[in-house]
Amino acid sequence: MRRDVFQAIADPTRREIINLLAYESLTLNSVAEHFDISRPAISKHVKILTECGLIIIRQEGRERHCQANLSKLKTVAEWTERYSAFWNKKFDALGAYLEKEKKQTKKK
Repeated sequence: MRRDVFQAIADPTRREIINLLAYESLTLNSVAEHFDISRPAISKHVKILTECGLIIIRQEGRERHCQANLSKLKTVAEWTERYSAFWNKKFDALGAYLEKEKKQTKKK
């Protein structure tokens, strides 16, 4: 099954793994220690993240070290940027509406 970055970040556990690895490289065991789920479950999440290119695993002796490859998140940033203008316009309209309501409430 071909996986993409959007599938990878759809899961909160995988997002948290990316967050952990964004600051430092960790062994698989160190990653697993941050979660209350089984080591095999963490391995499955790491496998998906690796397949999507969000994590790079280096073998050092008997340990596997994971590091984030955050450049792959550029795809997500580019996709969401398309909708930025739309949402900014909506939030500006909401702000104007709330300001108008606030002024009308003060007059009463």
